[in-house]
Amino acid sequence: MPTKKTTSRHIGPVIKCQVCGNTKLQPVLSLGHQPIPQEYLTDRLVHEMTYPLNLQFCTKCGLTQVDYIIDPEIVFPKNYPYRTGMTNMLIRNFRQLAETMDEQYHFKPKDLIIDIGSNDGSLLAQFKERGLRVLGIEPTDAAKVANKNKIPTIQAFLDLKTARAVVKKYGKARFVTATNVFAHIINMPELMASIKTVLDKDGVFVSESQYLMDIIEKLEFDTVYHEHLRFYGLKPLQYLFSQYGMSIVDAERITAAGGSIRVYAMKGKHAPSVRVKELMKKEKEAGLYDIKKLREFAADAVGAKHELLRVLIECKQTGGRIVGIGSPCRSNTLLGFAKIDEQLLDYAVERAGSPKIGMFTPGTHIPVLDEKQLFEDQPEFALMLSWHIGHELMDKLRAAGYKGKFIMPLPKPEIF
Repeated sequence: MPTKKTTSRHIGPVIKCQVCGNTKLQPVLSLGHQPIPQEYLTDRLVHEMTYPLNLQFCTKCGLTQVDYIIDPEIVFPKNYPYRTGMTNMLIRNFRQLAETMDEQYHFKPKDLIIDIGSNDGSLLAQFKERGLRVLGIEPTDAAKVANKNKIPTIQAFLDLKTARAVVKKYGKARFVTATNVFAHIINMPELMASIKTVLDKDGVFVSESQYLMDIIEKLEFDTVYHEHLRFYGLKPLQYLFSQYGMSIVDAERITAAGGSIRVYAMKGKHAPSVRVKELMKKEKEAGLYDIKKLREFAADAVGAKHELLRVLIECKQTGGRIVGIGSPCRSNTLLGFAKIDEQLLDYAVERAGSPKIGMFTPGTHIPVLDEKQLFEDQPEFALMLSWHIGHELMDKLRAAGYKGKFIMPLPKPEIF
């Protein structure tokens, strides 16, 4: 989660690169004005604030980033509805991360691991099982869930004051993790200073962020939303860490969240691994820092939107009912960009226990119902809004008794 201390220069239009400060930023993709993606509504008639949602590219360090930043206390309120424990894919990823780190760094019983933006403590639970001391830092009420589950968690935004208090009480951490939050944080200088404060001299900082390579290869433009401020490749990450006296020592591509990059960094100067060098080479070959390649991606996104609308309209014209499967944050970008509302989508369903059930999607005002409604109604079509784990979900829903057809929206709309 973002740091709490901000200044006006961190909020509003992004006129300087968030990593290197360069002012030569090139526009890439416009997704229009959209509301905050996790601001689900209790009443579909509520007036909503919308904000620009566009991508731009830094010609100096190669960072792809949004062009407008919203105050983090608005984007991540205390009642923020997301819970990592509701997503099996993430639990599997957290388990694999713990196994990998144990193999590489050989955990010791007194080792401390701190997780930034720890949500309900699902990641730290994997490390606690392996005997480590664990501590979460989480600003939303998900911290209360973690503490109830006996995962010690401080409910706060990470800043230098919190970092110093943590070190005073718990000591330095051998490991610090930031999974799917490192690209959410607006005050980079304070964030990096806070990480260095809590990290031991030989400690390891591990971040996981959605990988720009996967976003382009799979046309995952729906992963662009107001929580995600930056879309990382290794080149801008190397630039970032070097600015703060740290080095990337290793990196790997992982499947989490539709394709992410896991980066290991340490204080001081260290040689990069073979994997880092190989990924850097692949990024260059793929044109990850070529504005022409990025604009081709943008044109493909517009084409996919038009094709999806064609498919949905044809399904409706045959008298078919269409229901959305899942209501992840990313789906609200897709719905808003394509202007898909309840005229096309009857409702969306979430697993029992989701705090989104009984509410309406931001911007498009589609009702979110309990998943059991899908099996009772048996609509003719199910639109896979959680399409990044779509095939896994299709198998489960079919086994559970859904008889209709599935629509996969991206990268190319298809009916199964």
